[in-house]
Amino acid sequence: MPYLTEDELRNILDLSTQIRRDIIRMTHGAKSGHPGGSLGCADLFALLYGKVLKIDKDQFNPEGNNEDLFFLSNGHISPVWYSTLSRTTSYFPTSELKTFRKIDSRLQGHPATEEHLPGIRVASGSLGQGLSVANGAALSKKLNEDDHTVYVLMGDGEQQEGQIWEAVMFAAQNKIDNIIGIVDWNNRQIDGDVSDIMGLTDLDAKYSSFGWEVLVCDGNHIQELAETIQNAQKLRFKGKPIVILMKTEMGFGVDFMMGTHKWHGVPPNDEQAEKALAQLKETMGDY
Repeated sequence: MPYLTEDELRNILDLSTQIRRDIIRMTHGAKSGHPGGSLGCADLFALLYGKVLKIDKDQFNPEGNNEDLFFLSNGHISPVWYSTLSRTTSYFPTSELKTFRKIDSRLQGHPATEEHLPGIRVASGSLGQGLSVANGAALSKKLNEDDHTVYVLMGDGEQQEGQIWEAVMFAAQNKIDNIIGIVDWNNRQIDGDVSDIMGLTDLDAKYSSFGWEVLVCDGNHIQELAETIQNAQKLRFKGKPIVILMKTEMGFGVDFMMGTHKWHGVPPNDEQAEKALAQLKETMGDY
């Protein structure tokens, strides 16, 4: 039986489409931000917060005791996270999305903690650090006999950071088997294709040789992604950390933003925003 029922799949598809609309409107309104990677990861965020994560959606628990935790390491794709949090929890209203990247807004370009935005536990965006944070949180849960899971999303360009591989070794050495790492494997970074800037060669074999369980999937195929996460959950508590190499397309959902790195950190202008929104059906009501 598929992990998602037909109704669940339809609801998550609607959520991911609305998140993509929010991303376009937020980056257009701010005249800055990172739409490309945000659009590519909308399906993952809709699935995590719409189905997977075991959290209290009415009351944010900063300590994260007795619930799943999610960390965003590649914090520049904050628009997709802010939209998802506002659409799936009671932490803050969708109307606050219009303040993205504005002076005194809690919705900064990279997630920050000094603004006390519910849902955000650590500041992120200085690439390479998220897996280390997630390791600490997961190890803490093991020590406290908390059987919930820690999820962390990283970029594939971020895999060029040495700290990532120190954290990869640490997790395997310490048998942190309650962590599920996810890599947004879109082969794009701000200066071009990852394979041209500093290629990752066989990322699957690398993680495997470092002692991790490795799963690969299409991150823009929601049912396949859902089943892969379900399989990852079955591998927990067996002595090895788990990573999902999630193949996505930067800019997914907007045809002229796909197939290029150029929308990594460039917002759409008025004409481009209108064209993008015409491709994305409003499903939950714009803010």
